[in-house]
This record gives sequence, C-alpha cells and structure tokens, in this order.
Amino acid sequence: MVIGIDARLWSQTGIGRYTRNLVFNMLKLDELNEYVIFVQKKEEKEIKDQISKFKIKNLKLKIIAVDIKWHTISEQIKFASILNKEKLDLVHFPYFSVPIFYNRPFVVTIHDLIVHHFPTGKASTLALPLYKAKLIAYKIVIKKATQKAKRIITVSNSTKAEIIDHLKISEDKIEVIYEAFDDKLKIENLKFKIGKYGKYFLYVGNAYPHKNLERLIKAFSKISKDYKDLRLILIGKKDYFYQKLEKENKSDRIVFFGNATDDELSSFYSNAIALVAPSLMEGFGLPVLEAMSLRCLVIASDIPAFREIAQDEILYFDPKDVEDMSAKLKNVIENENKYKKEILDKAFEQTKNFSWEKSARETLKTYEEVLGIKK
Repeated sequence: MVIGIDARLWSQTGIGRYTRNLVFNMLKLDELNEYVIFVQKKEEKEIKDQISKFKIKNLKLKIIAVDIKWHTISEQIKFASILNKEKLDLVHFPYFSVPIFYNRPFVVTIHDLIVHHFPTGKASTLALPLYKAKLIAYKIVIKKATQKAKRIITVSNSTKAEIIDHLKISEDKIEVIYEAFDDKLKIENLKFKIGKYGKYFLYVGNAYPHKNLERLIKAFSKISKDYKDLRLILIGKKDYFYQKLEKENKSDRIVFFGNATDDELSSFYSNAIALVAPSLMEGFGLPVLEAMSLRCLVIASDIPAFREIAQDEILYFDPKDVEDMSAKLKNVIENENKYKKEILDKAFEQTKNFSWEKSARETLKTYEEVLGIKK
C-alpha cells in the first residue's frame, strides 16, 4: 500500500501528539508499506530531524511540504489536488478537517464531538456572526468526512456513541482505537523542583468552556481558606481563555503556570495531592491517563469517557455541582495517604492497557481491512 498521512498539525498539542505517535510507531512496526507524510512547509526540517532520530524500520518514506493551513478554502481545494497527484491507495486524516472534494479512499479519526454540545460564540474568540458561519462550515465538513470515509477511527466507545447519535453513521463503520500517553513522562524525570508550591491540586489542559475551570476554581476557593498555603496549579497554554480566567481570579493560591516541559509536567504530576479533571465532556482524557501512569491520584468528573478509560481506579464527582466537587477535594486532603495506598497501584496497572504501539498496530489493521488486504 501507499499510505498518505495528513500531518499538518504535527507540532500542535492534542491532535499533533496523536499524529506524531502514530507516525513514529507505524514506521517502526511496518516494513512493507510506503508512507507519504504531508507536513507544513515551515516544519519540514524539524520533522525530518525528529524522524531521523527515531528508530524506524520503514525507509519507504516520502515527506511532502505544503503551505496549507487547516480550516481554510485552500485546504478544501488545493490540498485535495495535491493528494490526488500522489495517487495514494489510502489517506489517513487524523482530524475531522478533510477536503470534501477528495474522492479517493480515506480513513478519518474523530476525537470528540464537543462542538456539537457547546455551539455558542462563548466558546470562541470570533465575533458571533463569524463564529456561527464557522460552526456551519464545521458541521458540513465533519458530516461529509464521516459519510465519505471508508472507516472512522475514534478514541473511545463514548465518542463512538456520539458519532452514531449525532452524525447518524452506521456502527459497523466505526473503529475504537484508544490513544495512549507519551513515555517521555517518567517518574525518573523529576529534575524540576516544585518545592516552592507546597501542597497543591493540579489541572492539566486548555481552558475552553467545556473544561469547566470556573466551577473548579469556585470549588477550590471554598476549601482553600481552611488549609494554609494550599494551591491550585493550572498548566496549559496561556491563550485567550486562560488570560480571561487569570484576569478574573487574582489570587496567590491559584497558579497559572502556562505550558510545561516534559520534565516539569512529570514533577508536577508526581508531587501533586491529586490531578483534578473537571470536564463536562471529553473524547478521551489524556491527562487522567498520564497522571495514573505516574502514580498521581486523580479526582475527575463522572462522565462516560473518564469511566471508560480509568474505570474504578480514580475518584469521581458531579462536574455541575460545586458543592460536591469541593467536598471531594476536601475529602482527598483529609484522606490523601489512605486513597493513595488503596488506588495508585491499581491505577498504574490500568494504564498498561494503553500503548502507542498497540494503537499503531490496530490502525494498520484498519488500513488493511479497508483495502481488503489479508495476512
């Protein structure tokens, strides 16, 4: 097979991490098929350097640099033309933003349908009319992408159910392949000293409205006055939403740390009282898995994705109930050692069910099934 992979989001968080790990592990596992990787022109050299340092077995690799951003008219017209020139047997789009005029076989990964549940201008920096136009375009593209795809990969059964319900796609067309956590986050990587922060709860992720950080801050504020020097540390890129949140919550107890390196993140996870994941909805929940892998206690929203990934190895609260959230935080402070003794080893064992190598093997199997290749 000649397989194309749209890697234009390579350097982004989230989708970029998914794409990088899939590509690295696919090239490591698969010596038979040829791969054509489409990257942003400005990232071409860096990506080539990264791939050259990774131990890969597959040398049948072609990297094509394009100057086409996602969610653009160029993507819909020009990118489709570029793909057609390569005469690929199959293309994998790791994100819903698929050129709807591309008519050769493809697979698409749908990570979540969060926008379907939070369709308001409040979740965007755009003016409301522009946001509504963008929302219409998003719904057209994701609907066409899922209808035309030979197979849809998604990252949890809870998202599969969403796709069936909202996009009216046949269950047989959807394959659940779990994501995994990067092995760069290791308990040995504790070079970053976090002693100055004292005792703290940790949040890792962006500050989009569905992440529910306003309620988390309210819940934390209810209990923080009872515990000297207790802090809430929020890690994530300081975009519009984080800046707005920081402006509205001036407190020396709440630390808006910004982005963290792998070393910093490893230390933050390993020394926290617990990771708190208050999302109203998720497709998967990577920080939860990362925390469990580093034996960090997790307190999270009682939502389907977290239940599916973590099962009974974390503590849950009602994400819409500030009183319940604050009570659970207080309970963990008072019983931290007890919970860590009861849960952490079992939570760590649960993370062994997830690996990027396993994800790559299952993805490759999906490619073969789509093209009718039997082994």
